[in-house]
Amino acid sequence: MTGMTRREMLAAGTALAVNGLAGKAAAQTAPATGLNALAAAKGMRFGSCFAWAPAGADRGSFANPAYAALLERDCGVLVPENEFKWQALRPDATTFNFDRFSDMLDYAEAKGMAMRGHTLFWHKTERMPRWLNDYDFGADPPKSARTVLGQHIRTAGKYFGDHIYSFDVVNETVSEQGALRESALSRAFGGTEAMLDFAFHTARTAAPKSQLVYNDYMSWEPGNDAFRTGVLRMLEGFKKRGVPCDALGLQSHIGIRSNDSVKSLVAGQERAWRGFLDEVTGMGYQLLITEFDVNDRGLPADIEKRDRAVADYAKAYLDICFSYTQLKDVLAWGMCDKYSWLQGFSPRGDKQPMRPVLYDAGFKPKPLYAAFENAFKAAPGR
Repeated sequence: MTGMTRREMLAAGTALAVNGLAGKAAAQTAPATGLNALAAAKGMRFGSCFAWAPAGADRGSFANPAYAALLERDCGVLVPENEFKWQALRPDATTFNFDRFSDMLDYAEAKGMAMRGHTLFWHKTERMPRWLNDYDFGADPPKSARTVLGQHIRTAGKYFGDHIYSFDVVNETVSEQGALRESALSRAFGGTEAMLDFAFHTARTAAPKSQLVYNDYMSWEPGNDAFRTGVLRMLEGFKKRGVPCDALGLQSHIGIRSNDSVKSLVAGQERAWRGFLDEVTGMGYQLLITEFDVNDRGLPADIEKRDRAVADYAKAYLDICFSYTQLKDVLAWGMCDKYSWLQGFSPRGDKQPMRPVLYDAGFKPKPLYAAFENAFKAAPGR
């Protein structure tokens, strides 16, 4: 031990406003009970997103004892919900602030949990900080663009590359129509492909031990054919150009938005979804479920019926995904309904609270929890 705190060590590096790292990453051991123990029996891991908050705050944070108890019971891997995104880390072009993320990483390592990094770059203009959308790339835009993006990736890799086992290098760059999105940054690079290639190569150099992931809003609902075709085209291009992308992150924000039975919905979606996953894994990519929840807007208000349909729908989806041994890590996008992002982002028409994740607002497990238990038990080993 150096006697320095994580903050003191990071403060010693560059003029960037960051916090430091102290010591080696803690051993990653599975909790004695809970979903991660079931996952571990099959060579898999279960985890969740979580948040930073001051002690005593009523949020889905490790500082909330009731929420922390869920994480510690069920999770072997964690991911920051928002605290590793550009808006949180980088208030301007020259300043970084890793304070909150460092606290989260300290917690994860103290509890023996692995950590994912979400995300090194989210390529949607509405999710990029204003300063980046308005940035003046000057007389040599490609050089300036490489500096801006490269500095971000190298800084994260320098301070956290040995502590984050998996980075979402790029998030959501394929549009719903299947085209690669553009932004001021990608145009400065001379095109989105050039920007993507640079991001992954830079991440490999900065964090050579970490899994590098392309993460997107993948789910199995119908009507996404053009989008999935665009993702496949991008992944094929990566292979042809030697881009070091290891895995596809399936966000898996699935949902029931009609009155059709779960059985009929699954029957209409399974073939196309399996075909897509066959193509992805056939190219040699690994898979992750990175942000799982179930939008229940299309279901009746009756809680018992709603929870049963959510669980049945999720179980069908999980069984398909778990049948691919290339998929090892499964993360829910929150553990408790009370703190789910969907409560504000996608409210129900009847104004009833959403019930999209594994525990209800009273921190009690729901049928969805049992669906995960049964899916892990039924999964083939890997």
